[in-house]
This record gives sequence, structure tokens and C-alpha cells, in this order.
Amino acid sequence: MAKAPRPEVTTLTEAQLEQLLAEVRPLVPAATYQLLDGLLQTLQWIMAAFEQKTLSIARLKRMLFGHSTETTAKVFPPQPGTDPASDHAPVEPKAKRKGHGRKGSKDYPGAQRLPIPHPTLKVGQLCPQCLRAKLYLLKTPARLIRIVAQPLFQATLYELERLRCALCGAVFTAAAPPEAGTSKYDPSVGTMLAIMRYGAGQPMYRMDKWQTHFGVPLPASTQWELIEAASATPALIYDALIGIGAQGRLLHHDDTTMRVNSLRQQLRQAPAPPQGKKRTGIFTTNIVSQVGPHPVALFFTGDKHAGENLDQLLQRRAAGLDQPLQMCDGLSRNHSKEFETILCNCLLHGRRGFVEVVEDFPEECRFVVKSLRDVYRVDAQAKEQKLSDADRLALHQEHSRPVMDTLHAWMNEQFQQRKVEPNSGLGEAIKYMLKRWEPLTRFLEVAGAPLDNNLSERALKMAVLHRRNSMSYKTLNGARVGDLYMSLIHTCQLNRVNPFGYLMAMQRHGQEVLKNVNRWLPWNFAQAEEASDTG
Repeated sequence: MAKAPRPEVTTLTEAQLEQLLAEVRPLVPAATYQLLDGLLQTLQWIMAAFEQKTLSIARLKRMLFGHSTETTAKVFPPQPGTDPASDHAPVEPKAKRKGHGRKGSKDYPGAQRLPIPHPTLKVGQLCPQCLRAKLYLLKTPARLIRIVAQPLFQATLYELERLRCALCGAVFTAAAPPEAGTSKYDPSVGTMLAIMRYGAGQPMYRMDKWQTHFGVPLPASTQWELIEAASATPALIYDALIGIGAQGRLLHHDDTTMRVNSLRQQLRQAPAPPQGKKRTGIFTTNIVSQVGPHPVALFFTGDKHAGENLDQLLQRRAAGLDQPLQMCDGLSRNHSKEFETILCNCLLHGRRGFVEVVEDFPEECRFVVKSLRDVYRVDAQAKEQKLSDADRLALHQEHSRPVMDTLHAWMNEQFQQRKVEPNSGLGEAIKYMLKRWEPLTRFLEVAGAPLDNNLSERALKMAVLHRRNSMSYKTLNGARVGDLYMSLIHTCQLNRVNPFGYLMAMQRHGQEVLKNVNRWLPWNFAQAEEASDTG
């Protein structure tokens, strides 16, 4: 195949790009325009980043296609026949685990359970094989799982018989059965749609197409109406969670870019401030607050950065509480500007700088990555032994401090002895860690300080999935609904509560939730529901 000729490079200013998009918008469908807009904006950003020399090909690949796993075994693959935990120890290959599938019966709590008695034998009957002893019932039955397909939303068409009088013309219609309900859509429909859209990232147009295939159409516009109508009670819980989350001892937070069409247009039309740069970015911030034994996940979408959203949350913090631990990456926009916190920085963000240049500096990066691996092994030991925060701190001070002290001395030595060029990739990675060494090693000084910000980054995957599949929110109201549902769904997941079951309970007990919201939080609603049903 002949090699394609190199295209002529075309550059556009921001004004030219906006003019081009304005001319194209009336000529193509809305979905196509959003896709084209996103592609052009992405290309413009990539070209600017390359021009400013702030983006490498390897980093661009990770940003566009996501991070692959960065475990030590992947960064430095072990030699055949060696244990990944050791550089030299041989290890026998593990035998494959026997079984009938990846998931056992305990992994199907939502399955309908049907007890099947033996057709011919009963408890106490003489054994038909040995004819000497009687049969008794085993505590654990044999289990067989059968999974069948069905549409996510099913419809029942009630055909009510009608009779007409041949003389007077009066019409008599059969009464609808109780299960027909009082409205076309059961309350569970709006709740399930919210779970699918904000919990699973399923866009409405795909749900529309899916349901049409099954002969039960559910238009995208109707889906939004049902989701919004179902959000009244969850909104009360969301506000309560914000107040509770503000009291947390440990706050993880991070943000990711988001699209809100109405806000983007509003920001573009806003006049530039007399001083400073015009704000154009839109973000979704996640904050995971640890309040006693319960984690609370909160999402906020708008033109504010993570640090600004954290300040808004802390405005609801009760006076007299200790300074909270704040875990985030090293960006200055993530810092609290209005409140005193104990700042912790993500150790994995520092590690990532070395992973990105491992091909150019393999031995140096191997030393750093494996040093941090030793620290994580100590933390894993603390989790496995379920140590208290104080005991975990003592364990890190005994085993991790020598590792980190050696690493710190090695980093300084690279510059002092001019072994590394400061502006090289390795030099930049070292400077990042040295500049933030104190918050990066907070786990060696403060009980309960975490090593990384994985908790918030995992939570943000919900927003990233929504952005990838649905492209954008249309309005700020739509973003607010998305935030509250993501907050409730992820808080349920963190507290090992079924999100659908919880949101359905909120629909059934809306009036009781209104009277006392704190009784209906994800970690205590089961008791409130039981008391309500029995009372």
C-alpha cells in the first residue's frame, strides 16, 4: 500500500475555531456537531501543548487512551521463573484453581431462589443404596444458576373489557387491577434510568434504541423527565451528605474536565476580567470524605476547581473540629485557599513521573519504583492486620521511614553530583517529588494520613465514563441531577449498599425522609425502613 502524503498543517486561532463551529452548527445534526466540536477542541489543545513542549508522545497516548496498569511487575517485567516480589527467587507456577466459573452462587444476591425437593427421597427415609442408615438433610444444597435475557424495562398492556348498552348506549369498563398502578410509568423506571445513566454511564439514546429493539419504546426525552421527577427525594439526601461530608477527618479530592453546554456558552460570552485570565474551564470535582466509619462521596460540576469546591464544602464544617487531612495531587489549584488543612500529596502521582521516563532511565526509575513498592507493602501489611491509625503510623515509621530517607538522599545526590540534568524527564520527576516531599511523606508524621489519592480517582471514573459516553450535560440543572445521583450511587457502593434498593426505598418513603433525613442515609436506612414497615 502506498504511503499517504503528508497533509498540509492548518492552524486556527480560538476566534477562527469558534467561527468555524458557528458556521457548521446549523448544517449537521446536534450529536454530530457535539462530536465535531469535541474533536476540534481536543486537536487544538494537543497542538498548543506540543508547541509549548509540555506534552510527550507517551503522555499523549496515556491521556487519549487511558492509563494502563502501572504495577511494578508491568513496569519492570520479571524474568521467566522468578517471583515478581523478588528479583532472584525462583517460583513454581501456580496451579489453576478448579471451579465451574468466575463467580459462585454467593455472587448473585439478587437471584430468585427456588428450593427444589428431591422427587422420591425424604429425610428419615432408609438409604436406598446401603439399606442400613437413614437420610438426613445437608445444610448446603446443590446450587444451579440459570440466567435468561429480558428487556431492562418491561411493559404490560391491560385490555379492560368494555360493554355498551344496545338501547341507551352507556359504556361499562372493567376496573383496572391494583398492579396496573395509577400512572403509566412505575416509580422504579426513573430510579433505574438514573442508575443506568449516572452509575453505568449508559447514554439515553442507547437506552432508547435498546428498548425499541424489545418492542417497549422509551424515548430519550421521556427518560430525562422521569429521572428529574425521581430526583426530589435523592436531592434531600444529597444535601444532607454534603453537610455530613464537611465534618470528615480525611478528605480525598480531585477533578476532571466536563462539558456543560449552557455554561460553556455563558463563559464564552462573559467579558474578560480587568485583571487576570478569563475563566473558561468546566470541571467535575469529586470529594470522598471519611466520617467515622462511613465514607461519603460527593460530586460537584461547574466552573470551579477542586480546591474551590473543597472550600465551599468546608464552609459547612462545624467550629472547633480539628484540621482535616486533605489528600490531593500536587496541583496548586487543589489547595484550600480559605481553610487550614493538613495537606497530603499523592505518592502515586510522584511515582508516575518516573514510570513515564522508564525507557530512557531504566536503572534510576527501577530504584525509585521498587523503593515505593516497599512502602506500599508495609501499608498492605497494616491493612491486612487491621491496625489502628496509631499502630499503622508506628509501623511506617519503623519500616518505611528508612526507605524514604534513602530515596530522599538519592534524589538530592542526583543533582548535587550532577548525575542528572535538571530539565530532563528524570530531573523533572525528581524535582516534583523533592518540591512536595513533606506532603508526600505525611503518612510518616500523622496518624491516618493516606499514601495516595486512589479513592477519589476511582470515584471520578463515574464522571469520566459519563463524559465519554454522553459527551456533555445540556444545562447546569442536568449537571446538578447527575452530581446528586453519582454522589448517592457511589456512597452506596463505598458502604456496600445496593444503590437501586436504596434509591427505591427513598421513593417509597419520601414523606418520612422529608421529616428526618438523617434516619435515611445509606448506612442506616435499613433500620428506618424496617421500623416504618412494621409500625
